[in-house]
Amino acid sequence: MTNTEPAAETELVYDDTPAPPGRRVRLEPTPPGFWRLLLGSVLALLAPFFGILIGSTLGSPDADSRMEPLYWGFFIGGLIGVVGLVVASFGGATLIRHSRSKNREEDS
Repeated sequence: MTNTEPAAETELVYDDTPAPPGRRVRLEPTPPGFWRLLLGSVLALLAPFFGILIGSTLGSPDADSRMEPLYWGFFIGGLIGVVGLVVASFGGATLIRHSRSKNREEDS
């Protein structure tokens, strides 16, 4: 029988030569307004849920009360959610404004 594989060294070679250059990575910062849009959206989605959660954990000491903590929690969570929507809309407007100004700079 013959061995068809070429003889290979099993010894590892350690040298200090640098790795061959690859493609360049160009890092760009996130555009202005991106984080406001993202965090405002998350706040707008989660605030009512946390309001319901907090209101339901507080419970009502009196069964005949007009406004139970569940309703107050949802109401306050909804208000905080509206603030999140406002923040997200301002962030989206900034993001759109930045992308339009960037396109104008590239055209000229």
